[in-house]
Amino acid sequence: MKIRPSGGRLATVLLAAALAGIAPAGTSPALAADNPYERGPAPTTASVEAVRGPFATSSTSVSRWLVSGFGGGTIYYPTDRSQGTFGAVAVSPGYTARQSSIAWLGDRIASQGFVVFTIDTTTTSDQPSSRGDQLRAALRYLTTGSAVRDRVDATRLAVAGHSMGGGGTLEAAKDDPSLRAAIALTPWNLDKTWPEVSTPTLIVGAQNDSIASVTTHAEPFYASLPATTPRTYVELRGASHFAPNTSNTPIARNAIAWLKRFVDQDTRYTQFLCPPPSGLAYSEVRSSCPF
Repeated sequence: MKIRPSGGRLATVLLAAALAGIAPAGTSPALAADNPYERGPAPTTASVEAVRGPFATSSTSVSRWLVSGFGGGTIYYPTDRSQGTFGAVAVSPGYTARQSSIAWLGDRIASQGFVVFTIDTTTTSDQPSSRGDQLRAALRYLTTGSAVRDRVDATRLAVAGHSMGGGGTLEAAKDDPSLRAAIALTPWNLDKTWPEVSTPTLIVGAQNDSIASVTTHAEPFYASLPATTPRTYVELRGASHFAPNTSNTPIARNAIAWLKRFVDQDTRYTQFLCPPPSGLAYSEVRSSCPF
């Protein structure tokens, strides 16, 4: 049972808390946030679907010749320094593709309060296991050597990717359980089972995917995740394998909510995940709700 102070007792508690520089639970957010990782205003459907979030952003290019373990890329980041550091996500393109194919995710997610690193792989033919290693190498560079390392909370990192980059996302999550979130977009991988993954995982499939068919890739990937792993599968109605290569509101909405919920631990975004999304945009949805 929670007992609330009342009357003069409440005033005394508030005064003591103010003098100590803290705020008791249940008091004004102006005194202290319940979650120190919350970034930005309370979300709405319109805000998570918006092309731009509440944060102004900037970007910086990273030459492949100045890094090792991956092929360089572009870092998108909020310019606001008043709210402390931000969680971060590295994003890999798919087979034969370059970072330009997933660049739209960079600024869109960064403007919601994240540092986003869209990377090039060492070669465009790198396989998923290599892409997983490269995603992790990119996060190491982002947090230790990049020009924006002081803006990143190195304890709150995530990975994402398209096609073989999505398969690499699962590889990275398998190898590094400290990752806070994984987002696999129309993923491709020869390995179809992921019982080792404990990182909260969002898988996005495409109903008309003829390259990584949902019945042989996205769906079995999702089904193989442990029952203890928070997970959601959304399948885009009528979409092809290349749906993640252009601006896509259902992908953005789910990805932003997933990162907010599990990287920022921001339960204000649970409403967009549980109950799981529905509507004409999706041909199938599965979820381990409640998280």
